[in-house]
Order: sequence, then C-alpha cells, then structure tokens
Amino acid sequence: MTRHYPRTWLGAGALLATGALTLTACGSGFDDSGDAEQTSGGSLTVLIGSSGDAETQAVEDAVAAWSEESGVEAQVQVANDLPQQLSQGFAAGSPADLFYLAPEALAGYAANGSIAAYGDDLANKDDFYPSLVENFTVDGSFYCAPKDFSTLALVINTDVWSAAGLTDADIPQTWDELASVAQTLTADGRVGLAFGAEYQRLGAFMAQAGGGLLTDGAATADSPANVEALQYVKTHLEDGSFAFAADIGAGWGGEAFGTQKAAMTIEGNWITGALSADYPDVNYTVAELPAGPGGKGTLQFTNCWGMAADSPNQENARALAEFLTGTDQQLAFSEAFGPMPSIESAADAWSSANPDLTAFLAGAEYAQFPPNIAGAADVITDFNAQLESLKTGDPQAILATVQSNLEAIAE
Repeated sequence: MTRHYPRTWLGAGALLATGALTLTACGSGFDDSGDAEQTSGGSLTVLIGSSGDAETQAVEDAVAAWSEESGVEAQVQVANDLPQQLSQGFAAGSPADLFYLAPEALAGYAANGSIAAYGDDLANKDDFYPSLVENFTVDGSFYCAPKDFSTLALVINTDVWSAAGLTDADIPQTWDELASVAQTLTADGRVGLAFGAEYQRLGAFMAQAGGGLLTDGAATADSPANVEALQYVKTHLEDGSFAFAADIGAGWGGEAFGTQKAAMTIEGNWITGALSADYPDVNYTVAELPAGPGGKGTLQFTNCWGMAADSPNQENARALAEFLTGTDQQLAFSEAFGPMPSIESAADAWSSANPDLTAFLAGAEYAQFPPNIAGAADVITDFNAQLESLKTGDPQAILATVQSNLEAIAE
C-alpha cells in the first residue's frame, strides 16, 4: 500500500474479488475429516500489505509480543502484491491463517467459502464501530475484525486562509459556504479546493446530498441526490474554484495541497504522514466536511483481519485478531503509522493524543462505506474513469451507467 490508501485498497480489492470468484475452498492439503477447523496450537502465518517500514515494524512487534505471551509461534509475511499472493495461497490450498482483507474483496471470498466468519465469536465484537461491523458483514454474518479505519475530512492551509482574511468562523459548514471560501482562496495560480477524480472522494458529496450507491442492497446510483451532488461539483469545476488533482499536475489531493497548488483538499488522515514527511513547512488544520442538502456525510475506508476457512489454527488466529484489535495495540498502531482505532473504547485516548485530528474521528458517526458486494470494485473503477471528465460531462448520464452496472451485480 501507499499513503494514498483508498485508491490502493480499491485496486487491490478489484483483483482480489475477481480472483476469489475463480477459487474454491477445497484442496486445502488437510485431511477430509473436518478436524482442520478444530485443531489449534500450530504456528500461525500472518500476511499483510504494508504502507512502509513503520507499519511493518509495528505489526511484527505486536505479533511477536502476542507470541511471547501466548506461547504460540507466529510469523509475519509482508506481501509485495497482497491480492495476488492471497489468491495464490488459496489456490494452492495453503493460505495464511490471518491476513489483511479489503471490504470489496470480502463478498467474493465469502461466497466460495475461502474465509471463516468469526466476527461474532470475538470477545471485543461489541467494541467495534457499528459502521465497521456492517462493512464486514455479508448475508448477516460478521466475518472479520476491522483492523483500523480512516475517514475523509477537509484539510485547510492555514497560512493561505489567514492571508485571504478568513478566520475560524469562516470554516465552511454548508455547501454554499464551501463554494464561497473556495472562490475566495482561488487566486495567485492556486485553486481553492482540489481532490482526486474518483468516487472515493466525490462519494462524500453524494453522502452529503443524502445519496449513495446502494440503499438496503438496492442500486440507487442515479438518485436525484447523487445527481445534485455531481452537479454541484461540476459547477465549481467549471468556475475554477474546484479542481481535480490530476488537472493541476498532482498525483493526488495530498500532493496538490502539499505543493500549494490548492488551498484546501478532501483527504483521509493518512495525509498527515505525507505532509510531515514531504511538506513539513505547510501549516494546516483539519475540519469536518461541510453538510450538504442531506446533512453531514463522509466516506470511511478500512481493512479487516481475514481468517482462512482452511486454517488449522482458527482458535489461535482469532485470539491474535483480538489482541491486534485491542485498545492498547490499536493505539500503538495509530502512533506508529497513523490509522484510527476501529474500537470505540480507544476513542478518548486517540482524541487526547491527536487533538488536531478529531474531525476525522467525528466522521465515524455518519460515514458511508463503498459498496462491498461482489463485483463492486469493477463498477467503481468504471465510475472513476467517467468522473475524470465530469467537468464537461453529464452527471445524469454518468450515474445512469453506474446504476445499470450496479443493478447487474446487486441482488
């Protein structure tokens, strides 16, 4: 993974979901007596995709601490290509016991029996944010422990903000206010607001309009709320106060913001590490995204600790997942590489340690998550390709295509 987490997760999930559909849970290499699920005590393998050395070291240290405490040997493997290596492990009948799993890959692996649904057996299952539990629930079964999460918020360059005569009282609370401050900040070759040309950013506007891609499992992409959201973005792309990052020479919103080609961006809390490492002189503040006609809205992004259905060590794997998602360990992960804890009991400690970033955590109360049904990753990939030309495109026509594609995969 890179620090641009959502795009990476989606791409990974597309490969995972596609690959999962071609796999089966047979050929495990264990005997056919059914004892595999009952056996425990063997060495565990843990497969992760890492954003960098900090994440790798933090996970290795945590697993080593659990091993010492439990007496169970466990080895962390860092994948160069997580979707591919996970698929290969299933195909060969030798998957890792525990592994990072993206929501959009969940349905495919659940459908063919490759992964175990152990969420309801977790001692800390009631501590996870409800939206995260929903994110990893398929057909009523809570499959896996959410390992952490991120939301989107509004990141503001405070120096440019002050120079434009704006104060804390001007932080936008509504779409109209966002448009106004973006127009004010568009000057000197700098755009007011920039973000990626992708559903993983524009979906926040759809949520704020009261829309979303799925409602109770049914496709609702072409709803009036979603049309209104894309039309709002299109209007301000046209007037020049909003811009897609690629259109101003940046790879993602964090780069547009860090290079000061944009005064504001919409990004997740992974941007803090990027700014610290690459643009340490840029001063900024983080605010909740402004409300739209439908109220507050943002998107959340997460992975879980997936467990192989063929694992002979499910009891120990579940115990390790509980350890890794415990309060102390999640706070340690947050300090090491930036994600927010997936459990409510860690909220106060995280907020105290990160007082300037609480807008991200506030979004947990009203965040939507990208569709996690089988095939959704491909639909969103196509949606993103169309969004790149939103400035000159027709929001209604774009969403009609998404609606058709979603209806083909939704139940």
